[in-house]
Amino acid sequence: MRLKCYTADSMAEAMASIRAELGDDAIIVSTQRASDGNGVRITAAMEGDNRSEDDIHVALTGNHRTPLGEAVREALEFHGAPPRLTELLVNLAATTPAHDATGACAAALDEVFHFSPMPQAGGSRPVLLVGPPGTGKTIAVAKLAARARIAGQSVGVITTDTVRAGAQEQLAAFTRILEIDLKRAKGPDALAAQVDAVSRDHGVIFIDSPGLNPFSLGDMDYLRDLLDATSLDVTLVLNAGMDPMEAMEIADAFAEVGASRILATRLDMARRLGGILAAAEAGALAFGDVSINPQVADGLCPINPVSLARLILPLEEERTVEAPEPARTSAGDNDDTPYSEAL
Repeated sequence: MRLKCYTADSMAEAMASIRAELGDDAIIVSTQRASDGNGVRITAAMEGDNRSEDDIHVALTGNHRTPLGEAVREALEFHGAPPRLTELLVNLAATTPAHDATGACAAALDEVFHFSPMPQAGGSRPVLLVGPPGTGKTIAVAKLAARARIAGQSVGVITTDTVRAGAQEQLAAFTRILEIDLKRAKGPDALAAQVDAVSRDHGVIFIDSPGLNPFSLGDMDYLRDLLDATSLDVTLVLNAGMDPMEAMEIADAFAEVGASRILATRLDMARRLGGILAAAEAGALAFGDVSINPQVADGLCPINPVSLARLILPLEEERTVEAPEPARTSAGDNDDTPYSEAL
């Protein structure tokens, strides 16, 4: 099997290079944001004549079928993860030295995805939350600000959502309780000025944005203008229960503009997480925090490979490598388990 890495400014450009050189039968092994934060890096593979001698072929084709791997496959299929991503995670889980399904799944997730919790202290760039309308950006800003404030941090909050009726009033209601002076910015120049002013007095800054259509050139150009005006850490906010194909296209569009992390909302109302898995892979986005309940004070939780694996797999399932005939447990059996316990 022939492996090659491709680096380009966007996912579309990288995929075009892969198709041109390796053809439509190329296998995408991994995708990730470039180390400097600009562009993407994709590892692709093309099957050759000596596949039986290639260890990578064994990992990708599923020749290793183990109880742990099959437990992970069953769960990912329940969650609706894309088939190619499922195969990749299953094969990685099957070759891990872990002794239980959760550990195997966590090891596989750690290989494929990046995990970057949302900033809670000073020293980080201002965080801009972006996403389509209705994903919960405004309440996520309130939750982030509340958590940092409770931790004793000096917090600044800015809103660029000057169009949607009631948007500023909703956020202002939360910032008043937190004793934070909400700043408003209409357009890129105003945002740059507010960021400069607020950063003088506050170590952590969170910025709300209007709902943006990822398939609208005008909306994406507006977001580019915001990012050109000042240096921001861009986080994509998505509902956890989104359709995987829709989530992939949305994530790819926002990642191309500059998003580097995903914050999943409404986790308490989702039972299938294939959408956020697909989005994170398609956009090469790191997993940040997840919203686990409507409460502002304690509604966010950082996520890591182990906690994500616990959400994907039934908590009561303890399939081990010593069990030759493991009982197959439906991945839907965790429907009544609070997500906060898994995290």
